[in-house]
Amino acid sequence: MRLILQKTVAPLLFGSALLLASSVVLAEALTLKKATSIVVKENPGLAAIQARADALAAIPSQLETLPDPRLMVNLVNIPLDNPSFNQEGMTQLQMGLSQMLPYPGKLALRGKAALHEAQAAGSEVGELRLQLQRDVKTVWWNVFYLDRAIEINARNQTLLQQFVTLAETRYEVGQGLQQDVLLAELELSQLENSLIQLQRLRESEAARLNTLLDYPAQQLVELPAKVDEQLSALATLDELHQRAQATRPYLEAQTFRIKAARTRIDLAKKDYYPDFKLGAVYGLREGNNPDGSRRSDFASIQFSMNLPIFTETKQKRAVDQRNAEWMRQKYNLGDRQNTVALQVNQAVTDFQNSTQQATLFKTQILPQARQTVDAMLAGYQVNKVDFLNLVRSQTKLYNYESSYWKALSVANQALAKLVAAVGEENIHE
Repeated sequence: MRLILQKTVAPLLFGSALLLASSVVLAEALTLKKATSIVVKENPGLAAIQARADALAAIPSQLETLPDPRLMVNLVNIPLDNPSFNQEGMTQLQMGLSQMLPYPGKLALRGKAALHEAQAAGSEVGELRLQLQRDVKTVWWNVFYLDRAIEINARNQTLLQQFVTLAETRYEVGQGLQQDVLLAELELSQLENSLIQLQRLRESEAARLNTLLDYPAQQLVELPAKVDEQLSALATLDELHQRAQATRPYLEAQTFRIKAARTRIDLAKKDYYPDFKLGAVYGLREGNNPDGSRRSDFASIQFSMNLPIFTETKQKRAVDQRNAEWMRQKYNLGDRQNTVALQVNQAVTDFQNSTQQATLFKTQILPQARQTVDAMLAGYQVNKVDFLNLVRSQTKLYNYESSYWKALSVANQALAKLVAAVGEENIHE
């Protein structure tokens, strides 16, 4: 049984080590800073919403500009019995220009409303950027944790191989039991099964990271083997809430929408007043008058305006509509503020809990578990500790080491969520 396991596990471990070594050579380690930088440059979703913001930014100046003037060319009073330009005195070739003139203030209000919408779209770009950076950081830390878990699994398989050898040696000299050998081989098989699951999860998370970075899903992802494990203290909860309310693009975008809605109310009120149209026409005539004098040309000035007389069913209802839209945007802002406050609270709570766990594992549980394994191994070699307790102590150490890296990963993921919730990187004391 031992030979079979050695023939199975040894090549697997060697192959994994060889693959890892070759990967380091072929691929540059993807640091967290580099990943967050790439996502804001390469992610197609962010590029799409940026293009939308750019398009909206081009609208205000269009709406603030007067409508294009209209050129008119008319042939007037052409006799049908004998088409001619000089037969009838009123026959004319007219040329003219006309210009629509919205009531004063309307164009400025239209441009102002469009400007606020463009500003909201710009804030949405900033919000999506925060979300993408949060997602990249979250997935990056998942991959980092899985790398450490795979590394710990491989190291524990090596140790259990040594336990198997030790148990077999003691069994051969009559100092051990065959069940000890079988127990060690069973634990080794369970580690192999865990390794398969960890590798599958790692492949899935690596594909997610590649997708966020707009890389091929199957592209090799290699992360640094070491990170800064220090977790700095956060600013106070009240200060984080204040920063979030002041800087979060999610709230800023809604504030701009409220301003746009307020401007549209003013614009709807302007519709109580008429728009104007001015024009000038020059009429060319040919031929002579009955007294022999040449027919003179004509000039005309045109003025028109619409008459807002259906105010109860049109303008008043339009103002009511715009007021309702303004109230809706105000309620949306309140809802968003509550959402942001909840996000900040949840991220702070997750960070504090995970930090406490990581600190506890690193400073107390792991040192104690390592000492326990060393003591158990020494005791087993002199027949003072049974093999089952030795294996259990090593299994606990494996679980504690994995739990430490998991807690550290969760703490850093909570930091990423907190940065996205607050809207800025400066979240520490």
